[in-house]
Amino acid sequence: MRVCVLGAGVIGLTSAYYLAKKGCQVTVIDRQSDVALETSFANAGQISPGYSAPWAAPGVPLKAIKWLMQKHAPLKLSLEPELKKIDWMIKMLGQCTNSAYDINKSRMMMLAEYSRDKFIELRKEIGVQYEDGQGGTLQLFRKIEQVDAAEKDIKVLKALGVPHELLAPEQVIQVEPGLSSVVDKLKGGLRLIGDETGDCYLFCKSLKATCEELGVTFQFNSDIESLDVQANKIKGVVTQLGLQEFDSVVVCLGSYSKELLKDCGVDIPVYPVKGYSLTVPISDTNFAPISTVMDETYKVAVTRLGNRIRAAGTAELTGYNLDLPKSRTETISHVVGDLFGKGCDLAEAEYWTGLRPMTPDGTPVVGGSGIDGLYLNTGHGTLGWTMSCGSAAVIADIIAGDKTDIDSQDLSAERYKK
Repeated sequence: MRVCVLGAGVIGLTSAYYLAKKGCQVTVIDRQSDVALETSFANAGQISPGYSAPWAAPGVPLKAIKWLMQKHAPLKLSLEPELKKIDWMIKMLGQCTNSAYDINKSRMMMLAEYSRDKFIELRKEIGVQYEDGQGGTLQLFRKIEQVDAAEKDIKVLKALGVPHELLAPEQVIQVEPGLSSVVDKLKGGLRLIGDETGDCYLFCKSLKATCEELGVTFQFNSDIESLDVQANKIKGVVTQLGLQEFDSVVVCLGSYSKELLKDCGVDIPVYPVKGYSLTVPISDTNFAPISTVMDETYKVAVTRLGNRIRAAGTAELTGYNLDLPKSRTETISHVVGDLFGKGCDLAEAEYWTGLRPMTPDGTPVVGGSGIDGLYLNTGHGTLGWTMSCGSAAVIADIIAGDKTDIDSQDLSAERYKK
């Protein structure tokens, strides 16, 4: 079977890997000059099944209003009128109920836990090196209200059998000694023991080499102009080289998936939510994180990557804008300086921005499109790397006609038609 994977980020690469393992003849097409040069390039460095939860949750609308008036806020909203943004926000607000949150979180965690298991298998199979660590994620609470609110998530974690620990401040610094100088600012933490860390870009570079060994062909610097669909069946992909015919096509273009698909009559509610990151060398390991610390007040993740610190956060709804103004990086800089300022020199930090492909309910779109031979693997939001191997294994099974290991029905775009 000739399969084309559109997109060479972590979702596209893992999809190509699992399809090649199934014996498919795989071609990956991307507009960039190499793999992982967009959203996968400098993300938070987390593989966090335990932290998989939808942004849409009870209480979020009120929180969002307060955030918009704060300097160091997790959410930024451009005032430019945009119908796609407004439509997406309305759909997201519709998911901010207790019942929707429970369904969405359970669905996301099912996929993320499965993905973590597949990730461990893959790491053993190919011996990939990516500055990986298995130290878990520490959700850090600065307010007692956050400790109380964590009880709802703990119930879901218990129901799904996800290992976790609720920690008092003195226990927090036992897990992350680098926080010892700021313990007076802390009210507690929730440790997600099974989470992992690493450099997604390094992972993708290594996985590309493995894919090539499996016979995967890469076409870089190729602009994807359109999909050729005839009589509700995919015929191929049109680039600047013309039409290339395939038996199946998998769209793994992140935030850009929606624009390509709309010309085929396929509409998925994926919106680009802009995020920022910084990477800075560690100057004193005594005051650096050991694994990932997720500051729940500012929604900023601070991760140890070898001899570097990576911090990522902020959700900005501003379309496909990729500007990198200093004012938008102040929140992640503030969190790193506030928690681990003694362990690094922020004057040496390198900043980056990328677009997270978000769905209103937080769950990615994985499965068929309604068009014969056209498949979707997109909309993973902040959890692309976390869910990559699981999503890829699911889509490879679907394309090959094999039974999926997990229930994939509610991962498809059909859920938006209910």
